[in-house]
Amino acid sequence: MSRLLIVDDDVEICALLKKFFVMHGYEVDLAANGTAMWVAIEKQRPDTIILDLMLPGESGLNLCQKLRSSTGIPIIMLTAMDELSDRIVGLELGADDYVGKPFDARELLARLRAVQRRAGEQLRSLGEDTRPLIRFDDWQLDVTRRELRTPQGVMVPLSAGEFDLLLVFLEHPQRILTREQLIDLARGQGHEAYDRSIDVQVSRLRRKIEPDSKRPALIRTVRNGGYLFDAKVSRT
Repeated sequence: MSRLLIVDDDVEICALLKKFFVMHGYEVDLAANGTAMWVAIEKQRPDTIILDLMLPGESGLNLCQKLRSSTGIPIIMLTAMDELSDRIVGLELGADDYVGKPFDARELLARLRAVQRRAGEQLRSLGEDTRPLIRFDDWQLDVTRRELRTPQGVMVPLSAGEFDLLLVFLEHPQRILTREQLIDLARGQGHEAYDRSIDVQVSRLRRKIEPDSKRPALIRTVRNGGYLFDAKVSRT
């Protein structure tokens, strides 16, 4: 049974969402602010976090940034419907998806399942290895543990979205992938996203794996084409 943590100070919304997700087989914890969120995570780590942007005290964006610096738990942000800038910032800080308020609980459930499903599908696609390791440019990605390590062996935290995108690049090296192809491969066909959302994820990933993110050598931009992962990839 998957555990879900909902961080929102709206008592009515939390009660409705908890009832809805419990009906669909989830264990649900609630938190009204950042302090309560950290307590809930310490008590029992959730599989996914639904995080409201507007919270009393520390904002959802700040919490998202702190979560992403220390954990790879998938994060779905709840944002104001007309605030595109908030969605962009949320993705920049490591959120894996967003849903605008007001929202339909069924849409939120579909987004939640999509985020969780992508990781499972990608692991199955790698075969029966118990701990497949993928190497590129002296970096190492442990797919089962979802851990990325530098050539010096230092672990680099990845969001679920960053992990999914990096895995797509590693499975398609030396090949130009359009933005639409990257969205389909990383998030599943039919996933709706605004035109430049994938650029945000690429930018975040570059800052983590490129020696100079302003002059990328691994994830190259192909004018009028998309992106190309320019590295030799091996799997053990």
